[in-house]
Amino acid sequence: MKPFVPQLVYIEPKALEYPLGKELKEKFERMGVEIRETTSHNQIRDLPGDTELQKYRVAKSTLVVGIRRTLKFDTSKPSAEYAIPLATGCMGHCHYCYLQTTLGSKPYIRTYVNLDEIFEQAQKYIDERKPEITRFEAACTSDIVGIDHLTHSLKKAIEFIGTTEYGRLRFVTKFHYVDHLLDAKHNGKTRFRFSINSRYVIKNFEPGTSSFDERLEAAKKVANAGYPLGFIVAPIYMHEDWQGGYFELFERLAQSLKDVYIPDLTFELIQHRFTKPAKKMIEKHYPKTKLDLDETKRKYKWGKYGIGKYVYPTDEAKDLEETISDYIHQFFPHANIQYFT
Repeated sequence: MKPFVPQLVYIEPKALEYPLGKELKEKFERMGVEIRETTSHNQIRDLPGDTELQKYRVAKSTLVVGIRRTLKFDTSKPSAEYAIPLATGCMGHCHYCYLQTTLGSKPYIRTYVNLDEIFEQAQKYIDERKPEITRFEAACTSDIVGIDHLTHSLKKAIEFIGTTEYGRLRFVTKFHYVDHLLDAKHNGKTRFRFSINSRYVIKNFEPGTSSFDERLEAAKKVANAGYPLGFIVAPIYMHEDWQGGYFELFERLAQSLKDVYIPDLTFELIQHRFTKPAKKMIEKHYPKTKLDLDETKRKYKWGKYGIGKYVYPTDEAKDLEETISDYIHQFFPHANIQYFT
């Protein structure tokens, strides 16, 4: 799979007041990518395409170069204290993704160039909490690795956190474009996590992302570069013979990593869930999806902001947690399962 190149780039004029903004404009000009100006990402109205579905697909390959105006960081439980805002949006087409609703009809990718201001705010959060460790999640609203070969924002964030005493960085990815990150001065303070799943889930629900084998090769490179390594199994999905499918997943993972030294391996487990708005967006954008969104088979669980989600019934969720945990203990007895949700 080739690294992402946007088919269309919008640049906010204020972004050109920052070195990264100028650098990206010059880079895309050299690459021959179409560049347009926009006063704000909210003003983008003229994406190519005759139908809404066509415009949606163009939007997924559109990059907006702008500044992050709001420097108040969102919380990011359970994986971190805060989400550090480096980018928003993703070029992948995962059917189940929660960005379906948070980004709505404008799923273009946005990268923020005022990095020094973002890092300055992160330092304030670190200082407020010290001597406690403050963890930042860099992939709450994007798959940051998917665009970082273009922007190097993540690499800069890794090296910034590497200079702090009480800061830690975390992110997860479905992409294998990690080579430029291997020489970053991370000082062991950034946990690199890969999203993994059964063959069925990756084949049917994760188009536009790196293959499982590509992710595994990237994971080995990352571990050999000294990064703390983890895996997120998400969403854990009850497809036909899911037990066999997930057993094979961990069997392949263990075989791939057998010769790699990983002193502090972590796993995070997240069952499949969806909201009513997400269901509407998924069925609109991926009308032929095999994703089972039957609300009658699920339990309704209230979430924050008053938005509830449909999760597996209690007994099925328990079965998922126990089965996946057993596989992890079998193949990775020294690993730490951080949570199931």
